[in-house]
Amino acid sequence: MAVEPAPVSERPVHAPPAPVPHPAPQVLAAFEAAKGFMPLDEGLALYAAACRAAALGLPLLEVGTYCGRSTLLLADAARAAGVTAVTVDHHRGSEEQQPGWEYHDPELVDPDPGVGRMDTLPVFRRTLFKAGLEDHVVAVVGRSPQVARLWRAPLGLVFIDGGHTDEHARGDYEGWTPHLAPGGLLVIHDVFPDPADGGRAPYRIYRRALDSGAFAEVAAVRSLRVLRTAEQAAGAAV
Repeated sequence: MAVEPAPVSERPVHAPPAPVPHPAPQVLAAFEAAKGFMPLDEGLALYAAACRAAALGLPLLEVGTYCGRSTLLLADAARAAGVTAVTVDHHRGSEEQQPGWEYHDPELVDPDPGVGRMDTLPVFRRTLFKAGLEDHVVAVVGRSPQVARLWRAPLGLVFIDGGHTDEHARGDYEGWTPHLAPGGLLVIHDVFPDPADGGRAPYRIYRRALDSGAFAEVAAVRSLRVLRTAEQAAGAAV
């Protein structure tokens, strides 16, 4: 027996998917030209998370500036939303960027023979300037746990991409997640479930966040994980 279709007024209405935010072309070009290690697909996932978090009207904070590759994306999202991106780094390079290690770049060593240490700050400043994004970023030069102890404002996003030892990753997690506002996003880079793929410290704080019940995963692209705070649990690192 033939079944008559339901009247149009009774049929379910499916809203079209929301458009995925995309960086301005000049920002994307600056991202691809900048020194750094984040691939494009992870960068676009970070940008989408930043745009979502910026809707809270709160600052977006990054731990681990390096030369500003990912900072460009946070700054562009912040600019569009009328908020500020904050990036924290001592600019002396993480452990794997020191001489003799895999990610060492001799071009980033201070040319003054009296210093002779990594100094990514000048390159970072040029990266921001060339992209026209200096006015949308507050750069804090210092060690993450020290800065976190002084911080008082709520945050819409915390992006952890600093040192990859357990000490550093744990310090970033414990120092900054208490400042996330309800509904804010925690983004962690270099999360590798398989030990053969990379260091385990970012994976361990990712698991700690999920196992605490204070966060739920909302996106995963390659080694980038995006977690949202549970509103009742926001404001307490666990």
